[in-house]
Amino acid sequence: MRDVMEVANSGVIWIFALLIIGLVVTQGLLFIRLASRASSAVGMSPTEVRSALKTGAISAIGPSLAIMVIAISLITFLGDPLTLMRIGIIGSAPIEALGASIGADAYGVELGSSSFSPQALTTVVWTLCLGGATGLFVVATFTKSFGRAEKKITGKSKSGSKMIIAVTTAALIGAFSFFVSGEVVKGHVHTFVAIGAGLSMIIMMRIANEKNITWLKEWSLGLAILAGLLVGYVVTII
Repeated sequence: MRDVMEVANSGVIWIFALLIIGLVVTQGLLFIRLASRASSAVGMSPTEVRSALKTGAISAIGPSLAIMVIAISLITFLGDPLTLMRIGIIGSAPIEALGASIGADAYGVELGSSSFSPQALTTVVWTLCLGGATGLFVVATFTKSFGRAEKKITGKSKSGSKMIIAVTTAALIGAFSFFVSGEVVKGHVHTFVAIGAGLSMIIMMRIANEKNITWLKEWSLGLAILAGLLVGYVVTII
């Protein structure tokens, strides 16, 4: 892994990562500027605009910390600049972690294993970049078409919106179940880790929904990963 980290943390990668993050920051500042200019059209005073910006900045702290929990684990596999670049663009640590695992599997190695070579790292990076670019392309190209299709489905009957929610939820469950099942068959420790993480996620989401705890929903994935690690550690030493 030492040669992999040398490539992942090289100066060239840092340059590209900082350029991309700089672009994201610039876009954010432009959006804030446009929103401030448009505030008068909706009857917002400068004081209300500043208050809204402060509220948004404070509200972003919780989700950002939750993402950091998963990003720390990605740093050990992808290095600092690549993790910064991917999380800075997509902002979804679970999706990036899943994409990294898919890229490593496609190359024929396990993410972070002794056989994880610079070539495997390259495969992972291409997987993440192409996956992110594909999503952005689909959003830019087919958003209006998807919107029209959704209106047609939901407009026919009240059950249409419920059907869309059910289909999308089933697709996500199926995708993640496919990858979890590949880990479960490796041994009893992996099985207990999956069960522990899954049960902790169910419990946290039920508590969050019943008590209306927003921060617990945001932290649920990171806490579930920690719960799975704890279960794996206990099962290993028993």
